Amino acid sequence: MVSGLELAHWRQKSREVAVAHSISPQEVDWLLQAWAGLTPLSLRLETYKKRSEIPLKGAWDELRQLWEKRLQQRIPVQYLVGETPWRDLQLKVSPAVLIPRPETEMIVEIALDRAQDSFKAGHWVDLGTGSGAIALSLAQALPEGTIHAVDQSSEALSIAQENARHLGLTNNLEFHLGSWFSPLNSVQGKITVMVSNPPYIPTATLSQLQPEVAQHEPKIALDGGNDGLDAIRHLITTAPQFLQNDGLWVIEMGADQGELVKELLTQNSNYENIEIIKDLAGLPRFAVACVRK
Repeated sequence: MVSGLELAHWRQKSREVAVAHSISPQEVDWLLQAWAGLTPLSLRLETYKKRSEIPLKGAWDELRQLWEKRLQQRIPVQYLVGETPWRDLQLKVSPAVLIPRPETEMIVEIALDRAQDSFKAGHWVDLGTGSGAIALSLAQALPEGTIHAVDQSSEALSIAQENARHLGLTNNLEFHLGSWFSPLNSVQGKITVMVSNPPYIPTATLSQLQPEVAQHEPKIALDGGNDGLDAIRHLITTAPQFLQNDGLWVIEMGADQGELVKELLTQNSNYENIEIIKDLAGLPRFAVACVRK
Protein backbone atom coordinates (compact mmCIF):
# COMPACT_ATOMS: atom_id res chain seq x y z
CA MET A 1 0.00 0.00 0.00
CA VAL A 2 1.03 3.59 -0.59
CA SER A 3 -0.78 6.88 -0.06
CA GLY A 4 -2.03 8.91 -2.99
CA LEU A 5 0.11 11.88 -1.99
CA GLU A 6 3.28 9.78 -1.81
CA LEU A 7 2.53 8.26 -5.19
CA ALA A 8 1.85 11.70 -6.68
CA HIS A 9 5.17 13.01 -5.38
CA TRP A 10 7.04 10.04 -6.88
CA ARG A 11 5.15 10.44 -10.16
CA GLN A 12 6.07 14.10 -10.48
CA LYS A 13 9.76 13.51 -9.76
CA SER A 14 9.88 10.48 -12.06
CA ARG A 15 8.31 12.38 -14.94
CA GLU A 16 10.95 15.09 -14.58
CA VAL A 17 13.72 12.48 -14.57
CA ALA A 18 12.17 10.81 -17.63
CA VAL A 19 12.39 14.03 -19.63
CA ALA A 20 16.03 14.45 -18.57
CA HIS A 21 16.74 10.95 -19.91
CA SER A 22 14.89 11.59 -23.21
CA ILE A 23 12.13 9.19 -22.20
CA SER A 24 8.47 10.05 -22.61
CA PRO A 25 6.97 11.00 -19.20
CA GLN A 26 3.90 9.08 -20.34
CA GLU A 27 5.83 5.92 -19.52
CA VAL A 28 5.63 6.77 -15.81
CA ASP A 29 1.87 6.70 -16.13
CA TRP A 30 1.94 3.39 -18.02
CA LEU A 31 3.92 1.93 -15.15
CA LEU A 32 1.42 3.27 -12.61
CA GLN A 33 -1.52 1.94 -14.58
CA ALA A 34 -0.02 -1.53 -14.50
CA TRP A 35 1.44 -1.46 -10.98
CA ALA A 36 -1.17 0.57 -9.09
CA GLY A 37 -4.26 -0.06 -11.18
CA LEU A 38 -4.78 3.66 -11.80
CA THR A 39 -6.83 4.72 -14.81
CA PRO A 40 -5.61 7.25 -17.40
CA LEU A 41 -8.43 9.56 -16.29
CA SER A 42 -7.49 9.45 -12.60
CA LEU A 43 -3.87 10.18 -13.52
CA ARG A 44 -4.82 13.06 -15.78
CA LEU A 45 -7.16 14.62 -13.19
CA GLU A 46 -4.96 13.51 -10.25
CA THR A 47 -8.00 12.31 -8.30
CA TYR A 48 -5.93 9.45 -6.90
CA LYS A 49 -4.08 11.95 -4.69
CA LYS A 50 -7.07 12.03 -2.33
CA ARG A 51 -6.84 8.31 -1.57
CA SER A 52 -5.27 7.39 1.76
CA GLU A 53 -4.21 3.94 0.53
CA ILE A 54 -3.60 2.61 -2.96
CA PRO A 55 -2.94 -1.14 -3.30
CA LEU A 56 0.01 -2.09 -5.46
CA LYS A 57 0.68 -5.14 -7.61
CA GLY A 58 3.93 -5.66 -5.69
CA ALA A 59 6.11 -3.90 -3.15
CA TRP A 60 6.53 -0.12 -3.29
CA ASP A 61 10.32 -0.56 -3.44
CA GLU A 62 9.94 -2.93 -6.36
CA LEU A 63 8.06 -0.29 -8.35
CA ARG A 64 10.87 2.18 -7.80
CA GLN A 65 13.44 -0.45 -8.77
CA LEU A 66 11.57 -1.15 -12.00
CA TRP A 67 11.74 2.53 -12.88
CA GLU A 68 15.48 2.58 -12.17
CA LYS A 69 15.89 -0.35 -14.56
CA ARG A 70 14.02 1.64 -17.18
CA LEU A 71 16.37 4.57 -16.72
CA GLN A 72 19.70 2.79 -16.31
CA GLN A 73 19.30 -0.30 -18.50
CA ARG A 74 16.91 1.23 -21.03
CA ILE A 75 14.57 -1.75 -20.73
CA PRO A 76 11.23 -0.91 -22.35
CA VAL A 77 8.57 -0.27 -19.73
CA GLN A 78 6.27 -2.74 -21.52
CA TYR A 79 8.74 -5.54 -20.79
CA LEU A 80 9.12 -4.41 -17.19
CA VAL A 81 5.40 -4.71 -16.47
CA GLY A 82 4.86 -7.58 -18.90
CA GLU A 83 1.97 -6.02 -20.79
CA THR A 84 1.01 -3.26 -23.19
CA PRO A 85 -2.21 -1.69 -24.50
CA TRP A 86 -2.82 -1.99 -28.26
CA ARG A 87 -6.01 -0.84 -29.94
CA ASP A 88 -8.64 -1.90 -27.40
CA LEU A 89 -6.67 -4.92 -26.19
CA GLN A 90 -4.37 -5.42 -23.21
CA LEU A 91 -1.60 -7.76 -24.34
CA LYS A 92 1.04 -9.75 -22.51
CA VAL A 93 4.53 -9.10 -23.89
CA SER A 94 8.05 -10.28 -23.14
CA PRO A 95 11.48 -9.92 -24.78
CA ALA A 96 10.45 -12.88 -26.96
CA VAL A 97 8.07 -10.65 -28.92
CA LEU A 98 8.24 -7.26 -30.58
CA ILE A 99 6.30 -4.59 -28.67
CA PRO A 100 3.26 -3.74 -30.85
CA ARG A 101 3.57 -0.15 -32.12
CA PRO A 102 0.71 2.36 -32.33
CA GLU A 103 1.41 2.93 -36.03
CA THR A 104 0.82 -0.77 -36.73
CA GLU A 105 -2.79 -0.45 -35.53
CA MET A 106 -3.74 0.94 -38.95
CA ILE A 107 -2.94 -2.33 -40.69
CA VAL A 108 -6.01 -3.95 -39.16
CA GLU A 109 -8.32 -1.22 -40.45
CA ILE A 110 -6.68 -1.28 -43.89
CA ALA A 111 -7.19 -5.03 -44.23
CA LEU A 112 -10.79 -4.90 -43.01
CA ASP A 113 -11.68 -1.89 -45.20
CA ARG A 114 -10.21 -3.31 -48.41
CA ALA A 115 -11.33 -6.91 -48.03
CA GLN A 116 -14.35 -7.94 -50.04
CA ASP A 117 -17.42 -8.75 -47.94
CA SER A 118 -17.23 -12.37 -49.03
CA PHE A 119 -13.71 -12.60 -47.60
CA LYS A 120 -14.81 -11.92 -44.05
CA ALA A 121 -15.89 -15.51 -43.46
CA GLY A 122 -12.74 -16.88 -45.09
CA HIS A 123 -9.19 -17.73 -44.07
CA TRP A 124 -7.06 -14.79 -42.89
CA VAL A 125 -3.40 -15.15 -41.98
CA ASP A 126 -1.12 -13.05 -39.77
CA LEU A 127 2.44 -14.02 -40.63
CA GLY A 128 5.01 -13.33 -37.92
CA THR A 129 2.28 -12.85 -35.32
CA GLY A 130 4.56 -12.19 -32.32
CA SER A 131 2.30 -11.24 -29.39
CA GLY A 132 -0.72 -11.97 -31.58
CA ALA A 133 -1.76 -8.31 -31.71
CA ILE A 134 -2.90 -8.25 -35.35
CA ALA A 135 -4.40 -11.75 -35.31
CA LEU A 136 -6.35 -11.05 -32.11
CA SER A 137 -7.77 -7.81 -33.48
CA LEU A 138 -8.83 -9.64 -36.64
CA ALA A 139 -10.39 -12.46 -34.62
CA GLN A 140 -12.34 -9.90 -32.65
CA ALA A 141 -13.58 -8.14 -35.79
CA LEU A 142 -14.28 -11.29 -37.85
CA PRO A 143 -16.23 -13.80 -35.74
CA GLU A 144 -17.25 -15.73 -38.86
CA GLY A 145 -13.71 -15.93 -40.23
CA THR A 146 -10.83 -18.22 -39.40
CA ILE A 147 -7.64 -16.43 -38.38
CA HIS A 148 -4.33 -18.26 -38.73
CA ALA A 149 -1.51 -16.85 -36.56
CA VAL A 150 1.96 -18.00 -37.64
CA ASP A 151 5.34 -17.52 -35.99
CA GLN A 152 8.64 -19.38 -36.16
CA SER A 153 9.34 -18.69 -32.47
CA SER A 154 7.69 -21.12 -30.06
CA GLU A 155 8.13 -18.57 -27.26
CA ALA A 156 6.31 -15.90 -29.23
CA LEU A 157 3.55 -18.29 -30.24
CA SER A 158 3.06 -19.29 -26.60
CA ILE A 159 2.54 -15.64 -25.65
CA ALA A 160 0.08 -15.13 -28.51
CA GLN A 161 -1.88 -18.18 -27.37
CA GLU A 162 -1.93 -16.92 -23.79
CA ASN A 163 -3.24 -13.56 -24.98
CA ALA A 164 -5.98 -15.28 -26.96
CA ARG A 165 -7.07 -17.32 -23.92
CA HIS A 166 -7.03 -14.27 -21.65
CA LEU A 167 -9.11 -12.24 -24.12
CA GLY A 168 -11.54 -15.06 -24.88
CA LEU A 169 -10.64 -15.05 -28.58
CA THR A 170 -9.79 -18.70 -29.16
CA ASN A 171 -12.90 -19.82 -31.08
CA ASN A 172 -11.81 -18.62 -34.51
CA LEU A 173 -8.04 -18.54 -34.05
CA GLU A 174 -5.58 -21.22 -35.11
CA PHE A 175 -1.89 -21.07 -34.20
CA HIS A 176 0.89 -22.47 -36.37
CA LEU A 177 4.57 -22.86 -35.56
CA GLY A 178 6.76 -22.31 -38.59
CA SER A 179 8.25 -19.84 -41.04
CA TRP A 180 5.84 -17.69 -43.05
CA PHE A 181 3.52 -19.85 -45.19
CA SER A 182 5.33 -23.16 -44.53
CA PRO A 183 2.85 -24.51 -41.92
CA LEU A 184 -0.23 -23.51 -43.96
CA ASN A 185 -0.36 -26.25 -46.61
CA SER A 186 -3.85 -27.21 -45.44
CA VAL A 187 -5.22 -23.88 -46.66
CA GLN A 188 -2.99 -23.43 -49.71
CA GLY A 189 -4.91 -21.56 -52.41
CA LYS A 190 -7.78 -20.78 -50.00
CA ILE A 191 -6.42 -17.79 -48.06
CA THR A 192 -8.49 -14.66 -48.59
CA VAL A 193 -6.29 -12.11 -46.80
CA MET A 194 -2.62 -12.12 -45.77
CA VAL A 195 -1.47 -9.53 -43.25
CA SER A 196 2.10 -9.19 -42.00
CA ASN A 197 4.40 -6.84 -40.14
CA PRO A 198 7.65 -8.52 -41.21
CA PRO A 199 11.19 -7.54 -40.22
CA TYR A 200 12.21 -4.67 -42.52
CA ILE A 201 15.19 -2.93 -40.91
CA PRO A 202 18.49 -3.26 -42.83
CA THR A 203 21.01 -5.31 -40.85
CA ALA A 204 23.65 -2.57 -40.86
CA THR A 205 21.31 -0.06 -39.21
CA LEU A 206 20.16 -2.26 -36.32
CA SER A 207 22.94 -0.98 -34.06
CA GLN A 208 21.81 2.59 -34.72
CA LEU A 209 18.34 2.01 -33.27
CA GLN A 210 17.37 3.29 -29.85
CA PRO A 211 18.91 1.12 -27.12
CA GLU A 212 15.43 0.05 -26.01
CA VAL A 213 15.00 -1.59 -29.41
CA ALA A 214 18.56 -2.61 -30.33
CA GLN A 215 19.40 -4.14 -26.94
CA HIS A 216 16.09 -5.63 -25.83
CA GLU A 217 13.69 -6.44 -28.67
CA PRO A 218 14.08 -9.72 -30.63
CA LYS A 219 16.41 -9.22 -33.60
CA ILE A 220 14.57 -11.91 -35.54
CA ALA A 221 11.57 -9.56 -35.63
CA LEU A 222 13.66 -6.58 -36.76
CA ASP A 223 16.42 -7.75 -39.12
CA GLY A 224 15.30 -7.56 -42.73
CA GLY A 225 18.66 -8.42 -44.30
CA ASN A 226 21.05 -6.22 -46.25
CA ASP A 227 18.45 -3.84 -47.64
CA GLY A 228 15.66 -4.67 -45.20
CA LEU A 229 13.55 -6.36 -47.87
CA ASP A 230 14.44 -10.06 -47.51
CA ALA A 231 11.18 -11.06 -45.80
CA ILE A 232 9.07 -8.81 -48.00
CA ARG A 233 10.57 -10.32 -51.17
CA HIS A 234 9.78 -13.78 -49.81
CA LEU A 235 6.17 -12.83 -49.10
CA ILE A 236 5.77 -11.34 -52.57
CA THR A 237 7.15 -14.50 -54.18
CA THR A 238 5.29 -17.10 -52.13
CA ALA A 239 1.90 -15.48 -51.42
CA PRO A 240 0.33 -16.21 -54.85
CA GLN A 241 0.68 -19.94 -54.18
CA PHE A 242 -1.33 -19.64 -50.97
CA LEU A 243 -3.83 -16.83 -51.55
CA GLN A 244 -6.93 -17.39 -53.61
CA ASN A 245 -7.49 -15.42 -56.80
CA ASP A 246 -8.40 -11.82 -55.79
CA GLY A 247 -6.86 -12.46 -52.37
CA LEU A 248 -5.62 -9.41 -50.48
CA TRP A 249 -1.92 -8.93 -49.61
CA VAL A 250 -1.17 -6.35 -46.87
CA ILE A 251 2.14 -5.56 -45.17
CA GLU A 252 3.81 -2.92 -43.03
CA MET A 253 7.19 -1.66 -44.25
CA GLY A 254 9.83 0.96 -43.59
CA ALA A 255 8.89 4.56 -44.38
CA ASP A 256 11.58 4.72 -47.08
CA GLN A 257 10.69 1.41 -48.75
CA GLY A 258 7.40 2.24 -50.46
CA GLU A 259 8.71 2.73 -54.00
CA LEU A 260 10.94 -0.33 -53.79
CA VAL A 261 8.09 -2.54 -52.56
CA LYS A 262 5.77 -1.16 -55.23
CA GLU A 263 8.40 -1.96 -57.87
CA LEU A 264 8.83 -5.51 -56.56
CA LEU A 265 5.08 -6.09 -56.65
CA THR A 266 4.81 -4.60 -60.15
CA GLN A 267 7.63 -6.79 -61.47
CA ASN A 268 5.76 -9.87 -60.22
CA SER A 269 3.00 -10.68 -62.70
CA ASN A 270 0.69 -12.00 -59.96
CA TYR A 271 -0.33 -8.66 -58.43
CA GLU A 272 -2.57 -5.76 -59.37
CA ASN A 273 -4.30 -2.82 -57.68
CA ILE A 274 -1.03 -2.04 -55.90
CA GLU A 275 -1.35 0.74 -53.34
CA ILE A 276 1.05 2.42 -50.93
CA ILE A 277 -0.74 3.86 -47.88
CA LYS A 278 0.54 6.50 -45.48
CA ASP A 279 0.34 6.19 -41.71
CA LEU A 280 -1.08 8.85 -39.39
CA ALA A 281 2.24 10.71 -39.51
CA GLY A 282 1.99 10.99 -43.28
CA LEU A 283 4.74 8.43 -43.95
CA PRO A 284 4.34 5.64 -46.54
CA ARG A 285 3.98 2.70 -44.17
CA PHE A 286 1.76 0.02 -45.75
CA ALA A 287 1.58 -1.81 -49.07
CA VAL A 288 -1.61 -3.41 -50.38
CA ALA A 289 -2.14 -5.52 -53.49
CA CYS A 290 -4.55 -8.05 -54.95
CA VAL A 291 -3.38 -11.45 -56.20
CA ARG A 292 -4.17 -12.30 -59.80
CA LYS A 293 -3.46 -15.78 -61.10
